[in-house]
Order: sequence, then C-alpha cells, then structure tokens
Amino acid sequence: MELTLWTYEGPPHVGAMRVATALRDVHYVLHAPQGDTYADLLFTMIERRPARPPVTYTTFQARDLGRDTAELFQNACRAAFERFRPAALLVGASCTAELIQDDPGGLATALDLPVPVIPLELPAYQKKENWGAAETFYQLVRALAGPHAPPPGTKRPPRPQGRKPRANLLGPTALGFRHRDDPQEVEKLLDLLGVEVAVVAPLGASVADLARLGEADLNVVLYPEIGLPAARYLERTFGQPWTKTVPIGLGASRDFLREVADLLGLDPEPAIARVAPRARWWSLSVDSTYLTGKRVFVFGDATHAIAAARVAREELGFEVVGLGTYSREFAREVREAARAIGLEALVTDDYLEVEAAIAELAPELVLGTQMERHVAKRLGIACAVISAPVHVQDFPARYAPQMGAEGANVLFDTWVHPLMMGLEEHLLQMFREDFEFHDGAPPSHLAATGPARPRPPAEPVPAAAEGSVRWTPEAEKELAKIPFFVRGKARRNTERFARERRLPVITLETLYEAKAHFGR
Repeated sequence: MELTLWTYEGPPHVGAMRVATALRDVHYVLHAPQGDTYADLLFTMIERRPARPPVTYTTFQARDLGRDTAELFQNACRAAFERFRPAALLVGASCTAELIQDDPGGLATALDLPVPVIPLELPAYQKKENWGAAETFYQLVRALAGPHAPPPGTKRPPRPQGRKPRANLLGPTALGFRHRDDPQEVEKLLDLLGVEVAVVAPLGASVADLARLGEADLNVVLYPEIGLPAARYLERTFGQPWTKTVPIGLGASRDFLREVADLLGLDPEPAIARVAPRARWWSLSVDSTYLTGKRVFVFGDATHAIAAARVAREELGFEVVGLGTYSREFAREVREAARAIGLEALVTDDYLEVEAAIAELAPELVLGTQMERHVAKRLGIACAVISAPVHVQDFPARYAPQMGAEGANVLFDTWVHPLMMGLEEHLLQMFREDFEFHDGAPPSHLAATGPARPRPPAEPVPAAAEGSVRWTPEAEKELAKIPFFVRGKARRNTERFARERRLPVITLETLYEAKAHFGR
C-alpha cells in the first residue's frame, strides 16, 4: 500500500455523486460509514453549490457492524423516498461499505418502491471517480431510456420533413471543470448549423429528459471520460451517431462543426465563417513574437490535455515539450496525440512523477490541474489550470467556458497572461538596480504627491546543493538576470557543464561558456 497526499481522482462513489447532484429529481442512497460524508464538502465548498448533494448516507458506525446493517440500509432507503419523493433512486456502497457486502441493489429492490431503483456496482478498489461517473450515467440511461428503445433490428426512421435536427449534449456533471458554461457555447455552435439541443445530460436534466434521449438525431459527447459509454449504448440501441471531436479551441470548434454537419447532411461553411474568436489578433501582434516558441508542459484528464496540446501548438505557437494524463482508460488516445508531435506520453496518477518530469523538462509554462499549479509555484514556473482536479478559484462567478469561440478567448487569456506577467516581473528584477527603480528612487509622475512605496525584495536565487560546484558572487549576480521561469534550467545546465570539466568554481566565464555550449 502506498500513502498518497494528493490524488487526481476520488473513489467511484464520488463520481456517482457528481451525476446524482447534476440531475434534478434523482436521489442517491449511499451505504457508507459516518466519515464518508466528507464528500458533501466538495460541492458546497469547492463548487460553491448553495445546497447539499441529493445523497442520503446510512452513516453506520463501528457498533453497528455487529448488528444487521442490511436493515439499516433499507430503513435509510424508505426514509429517503418518503422525505424527498424522487423520480428515481440510485443505490450503492462507498469504498468502506463495499467490504460488508450487503448488496444495496438487492435490498432496495426488495422494498418495492414505486419509482425506478437503479443499483450501482462501483468497484472502489479497482476504479476511480471519472469511471464511477461514466458508469452511473450509463446505468441511468440504460434504465430510463432503454424501455423506449425500438425492437432490435429496426431501422431508424428519417427525420420528419421540416423539423430541425436535434442533438443531445452528453457528459457535463456537477463538480466538473467549466461544465456549467461549456454547454452554452456548444449550443451556440449548433445553432449556427440550425441544430436544436434536445437534452443536456446529466447536468440539469430530469428523469423524463433521460427517458427521451433516444428521440434526438445525434449525440454530442462533450466529455468522453463521462459521456462515452452512454453514447455508445444509445448508438447500439437507437441508432444515434455521436461526435468524436471536442470543440476546445478555434480549430477544434471548426472541425466539430464539420463533423456535425457531415453526420446530419448539412453545409458547415456558413457556420464556420462565423466562428471568429477575438484572440485572432494575437498572431498579428508584436506580443506574439515575444512568446512564440515558449516551451509548454501539458497534463490533465485526457480530453483537456489533448485539446490543450493542440491549441498550444497550432493556435498560440508554443512548443509542447511534455504531454500526459492520469486518465488510464484513455491512455491510448493520449499516447497517439503525443506520438504525433514526437513525444512519449506520461500516463500516471502519481503527482510526484509529474513533478519530476516538469523539473527535468524545465518548461516556461505548465498547463495542468491544481496539483501542477502547486508544483509549478514551487519551481517558479508560470501555470494555468486546464483540467480537474481543481480548487474553488477554478469555479469562477463569471462566465468562463473552455469550448467554442468564447472558450478560445478564455484559453488565450488564461494561458498568455501568466507568461506576460512573468516577463514583466523579469524586467522589474532585471532593472531593480537602475537609479529609477531602486528602493530609494523618487516617486514617478503617477505618484508625485505621495511617498514612494517600498518594493518587495528581489527573489533570491537558490543556492547550489551541498557537494556541488561553487558559484562566485559575480556569477550568481549574472544568473539572477536570467528570467525566473528558465533560471532553474540555466543553473542546472551550468553546473553540469562545470562538473563534466571538473571545474570546482563557476565564474562569469564559466556561465558564458555553458550558455554558448548548450545554445548550439
């Protein structure tokens, strides 16, 4: 067993909670000990949801294990139904309660409640959160839409003359990264093609909405980690095609329009011409020449990592030096995306491996999760969050999608601004000894009437590790002039250069020689 301080995904029952919380009239009875109720805080504190998740816990304690915990679970089901009157009931066990083997599904079915009861078998010690969300959504779709399926072998009828095409949007959940805003942008894209949105699920959907999923002409899979199993089931059962392109970034948004148009027999070109993010001026600006070729490390769930790598390379002119994911179920797709740009994908759920890769590659920008944000902060590297897991600051009050035209604008702001601020900070450090910038300098014309504000001390350059080569003060001073986001790499390269040549002291000349050597 390995002790982990951070984890990219929670247990699968947290994924089930995300789906249940996203739906309007579903309740989830979770067989769990008292301590497992911590999961409520993910929604009320992190997502800032104004109400508790629709989850009833049995909250058994140690003394209950010597009695009938099955009866405890059935009593909780009855009480939850009488109190909340849901249109459907999900039942399952947490990772701890799974060891008791009480069979929540069988116990709940025996109650003969007047609503659909959907048992969830979520192997907590083999699977994780996103898989749990995908399995829960699939079981709901199968239980609620399945009874309305046509007989096997029935050919799907053509769309009635005069009716607009309809699409379902599959995958957004509670506690999802920008899941609240993305469907609105995708709906705008579909509207450009004249396609109506029938159901968005699970976020905001009801049991009745899930029952009519099979009526649409197309399923749009926004987040494959969650919506893909349900989309495949609907394709097998109702003959509905589903989209493979996730519209994150300008290029992918246009590809998405082409794919939808091809599946529905429409002309995409008028719609494509109307997708024009405000960030297009970037390629014509002077600023772009400063940041073109910046080295970027990308890590997150498979959907966002693959999309971010494409946007970074094709739309912002960055160089992707690392690409990885913690989504092992989609490792093949990430490896293919990495191979296409000449990289070997990093597939791991160990944040320490990710930290080691970032330190080794020394990128100038990290695009990752909240854990990579902490890592990048320690290493002095600019960072932007592109994927769950996220913290409260990544659930902004403002409208901040990742998909569609406005999503492309948000990506531009989120990724470019850390680099621009880093450049500004470097310039301030570089000129901190100038007569106009030092602490005793008179105030500028913008603050002529007030005293000069004290400046924060310059960021110290970390000393070399014990046993390594020694730096002269002049060399340390020169090293401090290098931008902070590449200073660590410059230090390591210079020390390696000195060790290889058995130089005990790094002087100014050594620093310049190392720069010339590694710059060849």
